[in-house]
Amino acid sequence: MHKGFSNEKYIELQAARIKERIAQFGGKLYLEFGGKLFDDYHASRVLPGFEPDSKFRMLKSLADDIEVIIAINANDIEKNKARGDLGITYDEDVLRLADIYRTNGIAVAAVVLTQYSGQPAADLFRRRLADLGITCKLHYPIEGYPHDIDLIVSEEGYGRNEFVETTRPLVVVTAPGPGSGKLATCLSQLYHEHRLGVDAGYAKFETFPVWNLPLKHPVNIAYEAATVDLDDSNIIDPFHLEAYGKTTVNYNRDVEAFPVVRALMEKIAGESPYQSPTDMGVNMVGFAITDDDACVEAARMEIVRRYFTAVVNVKRTGAGQDHVDKLKLIMKKAGVTKDFSPARSAALLKEETTGSPVGAMVLPDGSVVTGKTSDRLGAASSLLMNALKSVTGVDMELEVISNEAIEPISRLKTQQLGSRNPRLHPDETLIALSITSATSEVAARVLAGLPKLRGCDAFFSVIISATDEALLKKLGINVCCEPKFERSGYYHK
Repeated sequence: MHKGFSNEKYIELQAARIKERIAQFGGKLYLEFGGKLFDDYHASRVLPGFEPDSKFRMLKSLADDIEVIIAINANDIEKNKARGDLGITYDEDVLRLADIYRTNGIAVAAVVLTQYSGQPAADLFRRRLADLGITCKLHYPIEGYPHDIDLIVSEEGYGRNEFVETTRPLVVVTAPGPGSGKLATCLSQLYHEHRLGVDAGYAKFETFPVWNLPLKHPVNIAYEAATVDLDDSNIIDPFHLEAYGKTTVNYNRDVEAFPVVRALMEKIAGESPYQSPTDMGVNMVGFAITDDDACVEAARMEIVRRYFTAVVNVKRTGAGQDHVDKLKLIMKKAGVTKDFSPARSAALLKEETTGSPVGAMVLPDGSVVTGKTSDRLGAASSLLMNALKSVTGVDMELEVISNEAIEPISRLKTQQLGSRNPRLHPDETLIALSITSATSEVAARVLAGLPKLRGCDAFFSVIISATDEALLKKLGINVCCEPKFERSGYYHK
């Protein structure tokens, strides 16, 4: 895929910018880290060349100067709130994050339970953390938050919260998801630091929206598409425009919260070092874009993907039509339609001519390959095999997987596992291909082509199974489906 972003430049610029901000506050900075530190596939899709772990690699370059605080809302533990992308609860994700930091040489100072008011599930989690040897601190609800500044910045407000002792110049405050209390944790820590005579500072790290790109740049519009469920939007930062006469882009929630944040910082430290929400940020991602046209194209494709994800969700669940309506407006603003990808027209045309479910994929060279449901393979498997053949230069008519590898799997499914469908799913197809590759050089060659499909866009004329979609996404293939089921029925797995 054509790159439009320099990962190396980004890591260098971002690390340098954070060091500058640490120095600005005399050597101690609390950095609220928004978004995903790992697995940021949205960023890698809209900024081709951005690696999903870029932000974490950047932090690793500062590992000797970093401690991490992980904030989690006690109410989210009580509600068993889960991450939609990983399917695990927030409390489990805290442990996952702590493991990742620890194994990469980054110290975890503590886990902070925010909004704690004796929730039973939160108490169980506290005991679990204690058994694991992880420090846990409690932050309590504050009446009148966030507007009663005098109460918040007092012994009865932040003063009640337990202080996390840290020794390193950069304290990264992160969380398993939004609403976890990262900002409140940072400001509470600042309150305690200043009481101890430490002139610590605060800054915010958010990748999107990109403050130094235009408001209607597709990369920023794609972020609106990604967060359509939050009912938020990108806006011009009015505080920055008034203070400096410069136009920058920020998120409406951050702009709305800024007067309160500034007032809190003034109460804590005597003055606020920031004149705008943009001032608080340290994001340098916009300076590492090397090909704007490539990023524009990638962002527009991401907006279309978000649309199809939403319409398929409505078909599956009956809920979310308001998200679809908003995404239609977002697509119009970005100047794209649902036919933006050539894979869609290719899949629908072949389905019309063959009468079978079809998948189509745009390959790295821009060509489009298709695959339809057959006696042995489902549409997803057929497309995967045809795409692999194409990128490895193997004859499309050649039967790469031997019958000896396919038939035992089909028999196991139908005769022993109770399935009525003998066709192989993509994961089963790859197993059969791997078995065949032990004795076939051609199969081994085709199998080695999997990395070449990473970043490609696939479109299916029907909704494929969640298992098939998950496997393709694991291979790095972006998946969209027409919002219709292959079979008429009440239940679709």
